Amino acid sequence: MAGKIQLRLYEELNDFIPSDKRKLRFAYPIDKIRTVKELLDSLEVPDKDVELVLVNGTSEDLSCLLRDGDFVSVYPVFESLDVQPILRVRGQPLRSIRFVTGAKLLRLTGYLRLLGFETLHSRSLILERLFA
Repeated sequence: MAGKIQLRLYEELNDFIPSDKRKLRFAYPIDKIRTVKELLDSLEVPDKDVELVLVNGTSEDLSCLLRDGDFVSVYPVFESLDVQPILRVRGQPLRSIRFVTGAKLLRLTGYLRLLGFETLHSRSLILERLFA
């Protein structure tokens, strides 16, 4: 397969590409690349760090075949946006957000728990150690 794609990597995935291409859309040759997985391998981007891949605006898995002229966007873990309904790379998001709060943050602990975040208060840590 010969040709080029338009590629954009987001956030910390930019660390894997040259600084002049970071946070920009750029042309990338796909002469020996057939799939998204092969693209990530050629860039030395670990697929364990990739949560979402869009090819021409559609969520795709790592086996998606690339064609000349495709626009590929590669995203890392989403911290505050639930993308689970559109994930194709894996079935579950890479991380779940959890918090540990300090002694003077009991009210914040309660709010975080009300919002559905797994939150451990430092007082709970002390009690767990005492009764473990």
